[in-house]
Amino acid sequence: MAQDGSVARVTCTAPVNIAVIKYWGKRNADLILPINSSLSVTLHQDQLKSTTTVGASRHFKEDRIWINGKEENIGNPRLQTCLREVRRLARKRRNSGDENSNTLTLNSKVHICSVNNFPTAAGLASSAAGYACLVYALAKLYGLEGELSEIARQGSGSACRSMYGGFVQWIMGVKEDGSDSIAQQIEPETHWPELRLLVLVVNAERKVVSSTAGMQTTVKTSPLLKYRAEIVPERMMEMSEAIKQRDFEKFAQLTMKDSNQFHATCLDTFPPIFYLNEISKCIINLVHRYNSHFDETLVAYTFDAGPNAVIFTLEQQVDTFVEVVKHYFPPEENGEQFLKGLPVNSVPLAEPLKSSIPMDPIKGGIRYIINTQAGPGPQLIEDINHHLIGEDGLAKQ
Repeated sequence: MAQDGSVARVTCTAPVNIAVIKYWGKRNADLILPINSSLSVTLHQDQLKSTTTVGASRHFKEDRIWINGKEENIGNPRLQTCLREVRRLARKRRNSGDENSNTLTLNSKVHICSVNNFPTAAGLASSAAGYACLVYALAKLYGLEGELSEIARQGSGSACRSMYGGFVQWIMGVKEDGSDSIAQQIEPETHWPELRLLVLVVNAERKVVSSTAGMQTTVKTSPLLKYRAEIVPERMMEMSEAIKQRDFEKFAQLTMKDSNQFHATCLDTFPPIFYLNEISKCIINLVHRYNSHFDETLVAYTFDAGPNAVIFTLEQQVDTFVEVVKHYFPPEENGEQFLKGLPVNSVPLAEPLKSSIPMDPIKGGIRYIINTQAGPGPQLIEDINHHLIGEDGLAKQ
């Protein structure tokens, strides 16, 4: 922790995660307790991350927060819950004689500054990365170690999964107080080095129906959601085994089926919720045509609560599939960089492959592609030059 002048500052980063077994619906909205367990892959922070600086000073008059350059309302109930719960845990450990707890900062107000390097609220799990980063940074500020996913969950449900790297399950738990509704790592990010994720950014605009509002309506009106809750436990076991065995075919098919069922429950909601758009549906069609051509499951899609696709594949398939995407969704000229993240090689497309996908190209249908892989959980940044809050305690411009 850097202590410059009278402001103690800590800066951390946290990752986005993409669920392959989806979380949708709460049995307790206040504590954010889910109606089913879920499972996700943590994306590498070289491509997608939230960065948060927390500063504490006895001179601060009130808690304040800036998100992506704009000061926001610190009174947001979920923000307040995370602040309260981290402070409560820090006081509890201080009172029990924990030598690591930081008494000075615990009695001070905090200033928080957070930025994402990806679109906020566009179906890319920005709230998960943001709340995981906040909880991790506060914990570092107060000298806390150990299990923190229960607190992150109370900021944003899927944030608990962003507290770990690699392949992570969020156990729904059964206790009314939520103390057993926590995240656990199934395998580290090094477990499946060939696995790649392609984020196809269709639309970086804010969602029409937020995840929170959508879930509430689905729980109230969708009979299909009740059926889904019954079959997820078996799916969780099957997915865990597929990951442990690095069985891509099984992993890919479960991922697509679960994504489809999640969006089916959104359609079963009344009024129905449409997170996918026409481009999303074209991507689904493209993936199935591609797999049919090769007569095996080489790529898989999943969609969270938004139109952007995340494609899972193995490293050796990336170049060819990206070429197919570029062919059917040609990038706009003079637009932003189309390929981001890990390098992709240009390869020729075989005519039989093109002829097996009878689709008209849609120029600009996909804004850009991020090529990434599984990555680690939250990280502490030691370099003080990366602080987002200055020595004056205010967000840097």
